This record gives sequence, C-alpha cells and structure tokens, in this order.
Amino acid sequence: MKKNTIIYSLLVFLVIMNMFFLYNYMFKPTNINEQRQQNNKDFIVSELGFSEEQKAEFRKKSISHHEAMRRLNDEIKILKDELFGKLSDDMVNDGVIDSITSLIGEKEKSKEQEVFRHFKMIQELSNDKQKEKFKMIIMDALRRNDRGANRIPPPPREENNRIRPPRN
Repeated sequence: MKKNTIIYSLLVFLVIMNMFFLYNYMFKPTNINEQRQQNNKDFIVSELGFSEEQKAEFRKKSISHHEAMRRLNDEIKILKDELFGKLSDDMVNDGVIDSITSLIGEKEKSKEQEVFRHFKMIQELSNDKQKEKFKMIIMDALRRNDRGANRIPPPPREENNRIRPPRN
C-alpha cells in the first residue's frame, strides 16, 4: 500500500506541473517582440514622466507606428524568403537578385523613416524638460549602438598586421 501512495503522490505532482505549464503556454504572451515593444513603451513613459494626457496621446499615436513597423517587417520577410529561395535555382539572374535586394533596401529605409517619425512624435508630445531627457536617452542609445555591444571583435593580429592563427 505504501508503494501506491508514493506513485499516487508523484502522479498528482505531475498533473499539477502539467497544468502549470499548460497555463503558462496558453495564457502568456507568445510573441517576445510584442513583450519587448511593451517594455520599450513603458520605459519611455516612465523615464520621461508623462502625464496621463501625454500617456493617452502616446498610446493612441503608437498604434499606427507599430502597425506600420509590423507591415514593413512582414514585407521584408517575404522579400528575403523570395531572395533566399533563389539559392536552389540552377541559373540565378543577377538582375532579379539586384531588384529584390533593392526592394529590401527600400523597405529598410522606410522602417528607419518610420522610427524617426515615431521619435519625433514623442518629442512633440514632450515638454521642454522631457525633451532634454529624451535627447539624452536617444544619444545614450546611439552611443551604445556605436560601441557595438553585439559586435564580434576583430581577430588578433601579429606585428606585421597578419591575422594570427587561432590557438588550440
């Protein structure tokens, strides 16, 4: 009988754990990008100390920005799928490749313009003190980006500027 209680206890434990994981899987935000976007919105609102009126205006205007960014990202993904779908073709026309990459470049340009317009909207919502704080946030982000936080460092070089082979 003692063996059965241990088995039943383990069974109950496993059922509870499965329910917990199912709940987390079904009711948590599935898109990490959406969660990151929400965190970015919250960061801007809290750092700049927006009033309730500014928050409402910010949320209202941000909706169209996020829709535009999602649309552009989807279009870029479709173009990249088309581009890399050409890898398996025996004969690849350079004109087609140039055309697709040009379209991708135009979409990336549109994304950068949309981001600029969004930041401009935030600046226009801000009072003078908030504008200064926002300028500092943007400059800090640009400096952090310039430092290449995600950049791979260059390989080490020897005295005569040749790349040193890796050590085993």
